[in-house]
Amino acid sequence: MSAARAPRVPVEERLFSLVLALLATEPGLTKSEILSTVQGYRQKYSSRGDNAALERQFERDKDDIRDLGVPLETLDDPAAAGNNQMLRYRIPRGAYELPVDISFSSEETALLTLAAMVWREGTLSGESRRALLKLRSLGGTATVPELDYAPRIRARDAAFEPLRDALDRGVLVRFQYLKPGETEPRRREVAPYALVQHQGRWMAASIEADTGLRKTFLLSRIIGPVSVTSIAFERPADATADAALAALDEVWAARTATIRVTPGSDAETRLTKRLSTGIRDDDVLIVHYSDQQILADELASFGPEVTVLEPAELRDLVVSRLLRVLDVHSADPSPSGGDRG
Repeated sequence: MSAARAPRVPVEERLFSLVLALLATEPGLTKSEILSTVQGYRQKYSSRGDNAALERQFERDKDDIRDLGVPLETLDDPAAAGNNQMLRYRIPRGAYELPVDISFSSEETALLTLAAMVWREGTLSGESRRALLKLRSLGGTATVPELDYAPRIRARDAAFEPLRDALDRGVLVRFQYLKPGETEPRRREVAPYALVQHQGRWMAASIEADTGLRKTFLLSRIIGPVSVTSIAFERPADATADAALAALDEVWAARTATIRVTPGSDAETRLTKRLSTGIRDDDVLIVHYSDQQILADELASFGPEVTVLEPAELRDLVVSRLLRVLDVHSADPSPSGGDRG
């Protein structure tokens, strides 16, 4: 198979295969042996052609697995000292394995793997990748009935991956952000310090480059591509995912709406299950929220099943949404505006 038609191997699978190969060899493997045999390289390797691009990929991969805490060793061949092509690479198993006083059962290893799979979509992607890599290479897989269906949290917002990349690299990003009530997006330049999921929505906790203020941006409101710069920033010690989530929780706890619901309705069922919802005897709920626009969207979807009592601003937002729906469905669909015969 030609390099141009070689199937794409995900980077994590390639790194995992490289770690396994280097763990399995005592004398080490040369670069040529790695490129021609290891999954992710061999598909593109040419025994007669130019493998310069593949060699550069291997050099980057070496740096990546070392950054993930893997003790990769480089050994010089005594018979060919100074010949870089004859250098041998290995991972000493004793330096990579868990300490002798720490062990996991197969079920514990499976649960830890599942946790790392979920964690990888969060804020500490580098650490989660290291956890997954070590767990997989140490083995210990097992058939656990409860894990036959393994949930995979995937961020659907296109902004997620570039933001996570910027977070890992510690650099600024630029994007267009459309705030509720505005008709045109505004350019933002920020330093993301955490990607967090709060009440089911992904948000980027960031520091504004020009003001130093800390702000949280909803990923679904980012318009267009995120530009990842090469401008480094130093993250303050207290700029953490826990701090970002605590701030969002404070906002959630402080903001409430008083809503009357139709007994037995879908609105009553769903809204009573929201976090911290209070229930009064007169079919009135006290609902917490962090974003008024998002709550207005949700309440409008229930139609006549809800009535917003307060705050007045939220009630106006819900009414405006319902009026827009009415306008759309009241419009005459015929091109001429008259009856169709």
